[in-house]
Amino acid sequence: MLKLQIPKNRMNYLIERMQHDFELAELTQGWEYYHKGRVAGIELVHGVEIHALVNGTRSYEVILDMDRFEKSECSCPYEGCCKHMAAVIFTLYASFARPELLLAQLKQAIMVKNRQQLTRTGTAKPEKKQERLEAPKAEQMPSVWHRFFDQQFYGYSLSQQHSIELFYSTAQESLLPLADSWNEDLRPLFQLHVLLFVMRKIEQFYSDTKTSYMSYYIETGCKAVAKQCMEQFSALVPKLHMKELARRHTAALDDTLAMLGEAALSGKDSPLDWLLAYRSIWWRLAEFPERIAKEKKRLQLLSSKTGLLPRRRDALLVAQAHFDVIEGEDDRARSLLEELSKREARDTFLYLNRCYEDQQWDRMLTWLRWMLPAMQRAQQDELRTFCTYWMEAVSRQPDDGEWVEVMIALLPRTYYFYTAYLLKANRFKAWVDLQLANRVSPVNLYAMDLKTVESHDPSLLLPLYHQAVERCIEEKNRNAYKTAIKLLKKLHAYYKKLNRLNTWEEYVYRLATRYSRLRALQEELRKGKWIP
Repeated sequence: MLKLQIPKNRMNYLIERMQHDFELAELTQGWEYYHKGRVAGIELVHGVEIHALVNGTRSYEVILDMDRFEKSECSCPYEGCCKHMAAVIFTLYASFARPELLLAQLKQAIMVKNRQQLTRTGTAKPEKKQERLEAPKAEQMPSVWHRFFDQQFYGYSLSQQHSIELFYSTAQESLLPLADSWNEDLRPLFQLHVLLFVMRKIEQFYSDTKTSYMSYYIETGCKAVAKQCMEQFSALVPKLHMKELARRHTAALDDTLAMLGEAALSGKDSPLDWLLAYRSIWWRLAEFPERIAKEKKRLQLLSSKTGLLPRRRDALLVAQAHFDVIEGEDDRARSLLEELSKREARDTFLYLNRCYEDQQWDRMLTWLRWMLPAMQRAQQDELRTFCTYWMEAVSRQPDDGEWVEVMIALLPRTYYFYTAYLLKANRFKAWVDLQLANRVSPVNLYAMDLKTVESHDPSLLLPLYHQAVERCIEEKNRNAYKTAIKLLKKLHAYYKKLNRLNTWEEYVYRLATRYSRLRALQEELRKGKWIP
């Protein structure tokens, strides 16, 4: 295996360039060159250039620039991206996964891109026009757009983790330009449906590979791309012209809401937060009470059915609670959410964010208090979000007593949030007590934090250093004793600064006497000139 392994982001960049800059023939021949072991002398130069020799009819020198790929070159006579450059990239990729799988995925992506170009330019073969759907039109329903999307990516399969990222970029690059000439009301809606198509396919990939030997890698890739999709969705929703869509494109909006409702209310296991997408769209429709009343009635009808699976029932409860929140009935919403078989902290983050944007601090605190029991088992990123919102809310309150109680109740998971807050609030005694309670050594604390406390009152740090010295000695090994001596040196500086050298001398005397049988420690104390 190649010893040189470039960073993943560099590898992803090279894969992207393979998709855009290489012809299929060069990629296929490049893989054959790699497979036959014709790449030699590969090395990294200046941190951004890959230099290699590729043996063809003669030896050719290849230089790949990983910052600006257009500066890459090969000494062969071929103009453009050649098979020798492809062979080097396949060789680099071998450190990550199987190059033949990458080749198959690139072939799929390039064929989809070519098919899209033929559709847009109208140069497709006549016999294919009757078999293939035409490019989407503004007057068509979104469900028709999706049939076209599905046809363009029919048979698209995953072979390795990177292929999910490749699908994500290929789908958007090939489909989004189809609506470039549309009006500003429908173009954002089309962009949303391209994203919904990508999300739907990712969920399909996630489900289809559950029993595959590649399931771990595919699931990891799906979750990573799903996170990108949700971030993109959140950025795209505010761009939708809801009033114009509701007035001029009612059928298209209804079709969109139906698709989101089907995905969000199914209760399926998914790497995507479809409920967040569903609720975000409906919140933008708060000015249309007739629509909301109709959707609420539909949700009640679905919830009244018997034999609902727990996940589907939970999805319906979250959706119903959301409409209560839209109407300002938070208490009624929380009553519904308490009926969930499994309360998830992430289900309420949408409301915390809305409270933050509208500066409704009391409303935010009410939600935070209600969420507290669920935070004991929340994931660390969810806990981080919870603490961040509470820090925003507490800064608008007359005192921080409740916040401190919450942080203490959730220790040790809230250690980093609590310790940062105590320093920010100049509560240095409480900060030191927290470090003592968690048995944190000064060696593991930021020097700037220690200096901040020292500038306020050096005496506060004495017990922290005393505890650390004792813990080092208890380890009973030479390295720990040396660390103890370094800590003693700092302790001496504090005692000197406080004009308490008599206390220091008594402390060192007692320490040496107490551990007189530890010969190695005694030697280190003498080296430090703390005892004669």
